[in-house]
Amino acid sequence: MACLIFFPLQQLVAVIITQSELDSFIQPAQSQPHRFLGMHPATRAGENGLVVRAYLDNAAQCAVIDARSPRKKPFPLEKLHGSGFFEGFIPGATKAFPYRLCVTHYDGSVTEQVDPYAFLPTLTEEDIYLINEGTDHRIYQKLGAFARIHQEVPGVSFAVWAPSARRVSVVGDFNKWDGRYHMARMLGASGIWEIFIPGLEAGTRYKYEILGPGDPTPFLKSDPYAVYFEPPPNNASIVYDLAGHNWADSQWLKNRARTDWQKKPVSIYELHLGSWKRVPAEENRPLTYRELAEQLPPYLQEMGFTHVEFMPPAEHPFAGSWGYQVTGFFAPTHRFGTPHDFMHLVDALHQADIGVIIDWVPAHFPRDAFALAGFDGTHLYEHADPRQGAHLDWGTLIFNYGRLEVRAFLIASALAWFDRFHIDGLRVDAVASMLYLDYSRKEGEWIPNKFGGRENLEAIEFLRRTNEIIHHYHPGALTIAEESTSFSGVTRPVAEHGLGFDLKWNMGWMHDTIKYFSQDPLFRKWHHNQLTFGMLYQYSEKFVQVFSHDEVVHGKGSMLNKMPQPDISGRARNLRALYAFMWTWPGKKTLFMGSEFGQYAEWKYDASLDWHLLEYLDHEGIRRVVRDLNQLYRADPSIAALEQQPEGFEWIEANDADNSVFAYLRRGENNASTWMIVANFTPVERSYRVGVPTAGIWEEILNTDAIEYGGAGAGNFGQSTAKEIPWRNRPFSLDICLPSMSVVIFRQNQSRTTTPPKKKRR
Repeated sequence: MACLIFFPLQQLVAVIITQSELDSFIQPAQSQPHRFLGMHPATRAGENGLVVRAYLDNAAQCAVIDARSPRKKPFPLEKLHGSGFFEGFIPGATKAFPYRLCVTHYDGSVTEQVDPYAFLPTLTEEDIYLINEGTDHRIYQKLGAFARIHQEVPGVSFAVWAPSARRVSVVGDFNKWDGRYHMARMLGASGIWEIFIPGLEAGTRYKYEILGPGDPTPFLKSDPYAVYFEPPPNNASIVYDLAGHNWADSQWLKNRARTDWQKKPVSIYELHLGSWKRVPAEENRPLTYRELAEQLPPYLQEMGFTHVEFMPPAEHPFAGSWGYQVTGFFAPTHRFGTPHDFMHLVDALHQADIGVIIDWVPAHFPRDAFALAGFDGTHLYEHADPRQGAHLDWGTLIFNYGRLEVRAFLIASALAWFDRFHIDGLRVDAVASMLYLDYSRKEGEWIPNKFGGRENLEAIEFLRRTNEIIHHYHPGALTIAEESTSFSGVTRPVAEHGLGFDLKWNMGWMHDTIKYFSQDPLFRKWHHNQLTFGMLYQYSEKFVQVFSHDEVVHGKGSMLNKMPQPDISGRARNLRALYAFMWTWPGKKTLFMGSEFGQYAEWKYDASLDWHLLEYLDHEGIRRVVRDLNQLYRADPSIAALEQQPEGFEWIEANDADNSVFAYLRRGENNASTWMIVANFTPVERSYRVGVPTAGIWEEILNTDAIEYGGAGAGNFGQSTAKEIPWRNRPFSLDICLPSMSVVIFRQNQSRTTTPPKKKRR
């Protein structure tokens, strides 16, 4: 029932608030609005009572309703300013009571409202202490916007860290984006601003209006902890309730927790969400998260990949950044659906036994005015000195890893993706740029650390702590470093003074391999060491062999077009051999989408992959090779169990540069399996003898020259028998057909082998 207000005609009593205090609201520049607004004990002319103040948009009149006695006549408040500031004194009342505001609007309508300034803080003193200490690992549960019931009233709580701000307001459609009506309070000296706004609910668009320390003009910022955003150019945060998804991946998570990925096959399909497939009939739009959930899991299952790695799925304003200039570190991008839709995609992948890795970008952030840059009018998240705070290559800003609250923000971001969205791993972008203060800087453009060195000690400590915390809360999770330098101990445990990553991209191997395969086969013998050199450092870290998106853009050509042959069939033959070399080399695997079928054109972030190419055997053959390599890799897990150990690899022939032939063994754990790989990287078919450790039958389990792959069909009819003919210091040898430009994989037949006879002692 609408309340009724009867105001007397005579002038109401004199006001209690001073003119300067009132001006601080009108300007507005009030940092402690809860001291004045709401209901408070007060004395007027020696008489004790309660003062009630309210600041309301579109309010012609306002009165206080005693919620204990709603039929009691409302107590009218005096309007002190045309913008809607009201005050009233209730004499004789000494104890605050629950109340509502009865508001008459300019159109004559009357509503009852709960006063936002009638609520206690939603954060406790312990919350504030841990946040400021930087030890609240799940700070994202405290800061941000949350639809909740507070003091038995539904609404939304807001909390944001802005220690140098003079005033913080929550603005949105609900108050016409006017910062006067919902000013937050700073909680002590914590730098945290908080307000509970009753009546708001999920779906509300909002931003923070901030008055900085020295600028008289307020500015708008999106919520650093928001989980959902509207599209550019407005980029407003949206209140979103993450509850409600019924996860069906409990078995996957249990299995993950007891998995040692160092001893398991890991084959990762790197994917850009917006360009894997698109819908030409609908203005070439990308697939949604839910459409991806239908199409991606069966494709990955067929191809045999163990994981998918999403290029940064976090919110970003510019699609051309591919997601690497993040403005929403806790939010799946709106481009493909809601956070619940992203949950659905991850859940579908888990039910298909596919792990989910996301690219995470803690190395830098963009300068967009609505986001983190200069957040409270000061260099809050970034260093103030551009020699530390500006990333010269990308025009972005570098996080201040020495600030506890900044480290807590980033660690919370990492954990939130695991906790909320059930991801299985992080591929951490641009780690090299984090480790070194002089990264991509000239002399005089950087500041040494406290010991005079170039290492970024704060960033190193941040990475160590992040890896420790992730592995503590999520056993079986993977953290992968994109790190291109020789920094020692990237994948060594923190307890052993390493960074604590599980895996590191093998950038050196990638560059050397591409250089070798880009050579005309006639000249490859002069570059033989580019494929053998990697074994010198192979076990210095736990590596992932990778051909990523970075290798197929900006004029570098697609993987297929890196091959030097003049015709597609020749390039396809070369690429099949390259992938077989990659999959049989020790280490985990990562391949960018489209490369698995020989995408001809460079990758474009705003166009679909050229799936029509699979109509042609040259491309379909490449896809089949990748599929069969994955299946072979996963079907023989003992090989993967030793791929990070030196005893899992042994050269047979590393020096035949004249023929560009390589041969090596891959050994399985406990001698459960042995593979022999023989590679011929020239267009000459050969009869070739290789030494082996045992006699008997060696099965030919994959041949990249097979007809079904688009090859000529040369090979060994499925097997070759080793005879007691010593070769290259081996007691037995095989005489095999080695097809041109191909890799042949043999597996020792354990049931039909013999070992060298023991020599009799004299």
